[in-house]
Amino acid sequence: MNSTVKEKSISSVSPSRSSRELRRAAVLLFFLLLALAGLFLSLTQGSTGIGMGRVWTLLTAPDGGAASQIIWNIRLPRTIVAALVGINLSLSGAILQAVMRNPLADPHIIGISAGAGLAGVAIMILLPHLTYLITPCAFGGALAAAVLIYILAWKDGIRPVRIILAGVAVSAFLSAGISGLMIFYSDRVHGALMWMVGGLAARSWPHALMIAPYAAAGLLLAFAAAGHLNILLLGDEMARGLGLNVEVTRLVLTAIAALLAASSVSVVGLLGFVGLIVPHGARLLLGSDYRYLLPGAALLGVAVVTLSDTFARVIFAPIELPVGIIMAFVGAPFFLFLLRREL
Repeated sequence: MNSTVKEKSISSVSPSRSSRELRRAAVLLFFLLLALAGLFLSLTQGSTGIGMGRVWTLLTAPDGGAASQIIWNIRLPRTIVAALVGINLSLSGAILQAVMRNPLADPHIIGISAGAGLAGVAIMILLPHLTYLITPCAFGGALAAAVLIYILAWKDGIRPVRIILAGVAVSAFLSAGISGLMIFYSDRVHGALMWMVGGLAARSWPHALMIAPYAAAGLLLAFAAAGHLNILLLGDEMARGLGLNVEVTRLVLTAIAALLAASSVSVVGLLGFVGLIVPHGARLLLGSDYRYLLPGAALLGVAVVTLSDTFARVIFAPIELPVGIIMAFVGAPFFLFLLRREL
């Protein structure tokens, strides 16, 4: 009798589990196709339109002509940077939302990007000959900002509202530091101005090479931490009962999120709302299992940033908008919607 009951229960569970897996696989495939569409549109669209077939030909067999130069020296490195930034910021936001147990967490909103931005701008303005230090210094600034926010928000545990308030305060303080540097060194701020809104203009191969190793390291570390992120979602007491050192895990995961955010900020500046919008969009379709959420957020992040950048380039062509303006137009209402729903 017991074996019959067990067999019936297993047979009733397996189809639902397999259908859920198939649905997740279909969603991931959709995100992959969307990311590929964003990449191809980024390569084909601009002030000079180049057909998809022509782009493919030039990618496989460059001929040294004007169109080939546009693809290889302007659009391809910019597209690669946009894709890596989308991956980094999306994964950073997804990790922070689990670590801080706050659906409103985002490296831009809670001040982590501002910490990276202050360190990066300081190098750009005060030590312009040491540009290779921008990314490691931005990482240090982002990690310091994250730890400060966590300390300020801690009071018998973490609450979402306290994190948002502490993050807004820290972000305002650090942004004031950026503004102060730009005022005192107004003759050197041309390159730093784009940092304030986030943009991909004039991003080239050196920028792609700068962000690539940090993106690769952050991506591997994030995927390796998927199991720990799932355990954190169960709550601190349950996580400790499962043998997880909660505070150490939070610190390590925060460092990974800071690395991902800092590498993006060091290349494109304070690009906001990607880490807020993308993880939520992926979570709605994939659920909260980070084994699927992280790759889904990475693929969707590629699509969102590349498509937004392409739109920013062509909407008022030949005038080009910073992609940060497009993300702000989309992200600010989305943030207010989430804020009202959570509170």
